[in-house]
Amino acid sequence: MSFTLLLLALLAQSAAPPPAQPAPYVPERVFDTRRGVFADFEVMLADIAGADVIFVGEQHDDPNTHRLEHAILEGLRSRAVPVTLSFEMFERDVQPKMDQYLTGAITESEFLAGTRPWPRYATDYRPLVEMARSLGWPVVAANVPRRYASDVAKTGRASLDRLPSDERAFAARELQCPQDAYFKRFAAAMNEHSGTKPDKPAESAPAQAAAQPASDGQATERYYWSQCVKDETMAESITAAVERRGAQKGTIVHFNGAFHSDFGTGAAERTRRRLTGRRVAVVTILPIANIDTATPSQDDLKRADYLVYTVKVPGTNPQVPPSKER
Repeated sequence: MSFTLLLLALLAQSAAPPPAQPAPYVPERVFDTRRGVFADFEVMLADIAGADVIFVGEQHDDPNTHRLEHAILEGLRSRAVPVTLSFEMFERDVQPKMDQYLTGAITESEFLAGTRPWPRYATDYRPLVEMARSLGWPVVAANVPRRYASDVAKTGRASLDRLPSDERAFAARELQCPQDAYFKRFAAAMNEHSGTKPDKPAESAPAQAAAQPASDGQATERYYWSQCVKDETMAESITAAVERRGAQKGTIVHFNGAFHSDFGTGAAERTRRRLTGRRVAVVTILPIANIDTATPSQDDLKRADYLVYTVKVPGTNPQVPPSKER
């Protein structure tokens, strides 16, 4: 080989990108509640890839949970499924900033300054948003602005009616809030978390609500209305994303705290109400101490279509529903 050809070969090697690193291993076990058996992660992905909407219920602040959320998106991408991401963690009034960032019209610093990201955004949600940005996937800022939900919790549902029309559009048009099984679960969770500071994004929905003793029935109803406004608004946002797709292939993957979708209630139930005849799948990720000995409790069997158990990272304190371990 001549000196010139050798030099060109060396330059080509030096300019080549480094080899892709394998994704870090995330311990997981998947339980298919419909069949009552443990299943493979890939089998779950192959199934939910055909759903119109996939709810991914997370335990906030758990690193393995967020790695598995990324793995779900990677699995859908590898199957060439067009995806729209949807987030509880972003609110409707920041949608223009989200769209501008996705198209490269603004920098990441400008995006973060204008979207009120959750405290652990860099580690928990940035990888998901950046994946969508790189692949050209839409992202929906699905939730009601926190300040409006807070007003409902303080003064009641009528606070929405006092908003100017342009601001009222940031909450769902149709609002239903029956005192059903979801309400009972919410009230019980409020009682459990009573005294927790409200509107802290990284906590479970009931913990955010528990600012007054649950024995105060009127307070419980106001906070439940606030919860319903969030669920209805997310469901309306998801429905609009499905309708924008029309007849095109694809799925909406919505990330929220598991309370919003567990047992098919909350935002999941309100989405099904709006999307009659469409498939809405629910996945709940559960970080626990030992996945090898995990056995779903009777309640867990009703929690989601798929339970994804993962190992709780030491030092974290995710809000986790009880699971039975042998």
